[in-house]
Amino acid sequence: MQNILLVIDMQNDFIDGALGTPEAVAIVPKVREKIRSFDGTVLFTRDTHGENYMETQEGKNLPVPHCIRGTDGWQIRPELEELRVTEPIDKGTFGSDELGKILRDLNDEDPIGIITVIGLCTDICVISNALLAKAFLPEVPIEVDASCCAGVTPEFHENALKAMASC
Repeated sequence: MQNILLVIDMQNDFIDGALGTPEAVAIVPKVREKIRSFDGTVLFTRDTHGENYMETQEGKNLPVPHCIRGTDGWQIRPELEELRVTEPIDKGTFGSDELGKILRDLNDEDPIGIITVIGLCTDICVISNALLAKAFLPEVPIEVDASCCAGVTPEFHENALKAMASC
């Protein structure tokens, strides 16, 4: 039996860059400690956009270029990056079907006891990937460590936690 920690989009642009918040900055030490002390496999996702971001549907609805491949904002926070042992899962959308397939394959190899989800932003990519993981592995318990997450706003963070709890 193995446990999985999903570290969602702990990238510079979401922490103190283009879409950063004080709440995101505040969780970095907690996320670092969670990764360091986690007994299991740690998987990182990385929000990834191209130079054409502003022409995409997301770019039209959120006209703030961020996480453009190769930029400093796209990079995982250095103090977390140094703990990474698996390749990050680059994702061009909020939820990653590749992540779902990886989780399903890991579960087939050695059943997953629990999936813990942490990261940014609670109300967009954390909720998307938590629900996606539940869709791929409906019998595996999924928990979200709220102390290691931050939303676009504190209110959106709380709303997303309530939505995930009901799912």
